[in-house]
Amino acid sequence: MSLAATARIVAAADGSLPVLQGEGPLALRRTRAPGPYTRVTVVGAMSAPLGGDRLRLEAEVRDGARLLVDSAAATVALPGRSGAPAAYDIALTVGAGAELRWLPEQLVSAAGSALRMRTMVELAGGARLVLREEQVLGRHAEGPGTLLSRLTVRHAGRLLLDQELGYGPGAPAGWDGPAVLDGRRATGQLLVVDPAFTDKPAETRLFGEHGVLAPLAGPAALVTAVAPDALALRRVLNEALALLSPL
Repeated sequence: MSLAATARIVAAADGSLPVLQGEGPLALRRTRAPGPYTRVTVVGAMSAPLGGDRLRLEAEVRDGARLLVDSAAATVALPGRSGAPAAYDIALTVGAGAELRWLPEQLVSAAGSALRMRTMVELAGGARLVLREEQVLGRHAEGPGTLLSRLTVRHAGRLLLDQELGYGPGAPAGWDGPAVLDGRRATGQLLVVDPAFTDKPAETRLFGEHGVLAPLAGPAALVTAVAPDALALRRVLNEALALLSPL
């Protein structure tokens, strides 16, 4: 049986969490945070998303607040009995002078699964964002499921980034070719939005053999990387994070 669940986080400038509401497989816990951040950890309360599931996670960072969201373990997309695809929507809102560090663990696309993931971010002027996405295509010694992922970011009412990716048997042809993954099974990106980039944009550079930083047309920088496995991918993105937005 498929399920529908929504979880909500609201962070205030005084460090409080006026709303911390989990549901179904999306359990939320306030955990110890580094520095000035309020920290929430997403704890998987059951196996999800399964085929047919409809999950939604919302986070609102009010003006002047600083929130860090991570997860206790990787999210594993699994096939369901119905054969229908699962959907996982993430909606993030960051107010003026606020900061969100969105740093979940990897999303693993298990063989036979089908998942549509959509992340939508609305940033006010002066907001800061650090957002990491990592996809691992298949568990050990298995092929990937079908994963369709879209990231849309708006800053001060203007579109900053709108990117759609597709991997696995149901994705458009060429996803595993030499121009895309070329046989690698881990891919990810790190997006940093910071008003400091307005006057001093980030400089294009390489990370490792298969990672690149590119400044965006706005106060932002995007690091994109592919790697043979999740560990190698995390090393690249950690190096980029330490350069662009250290704690």
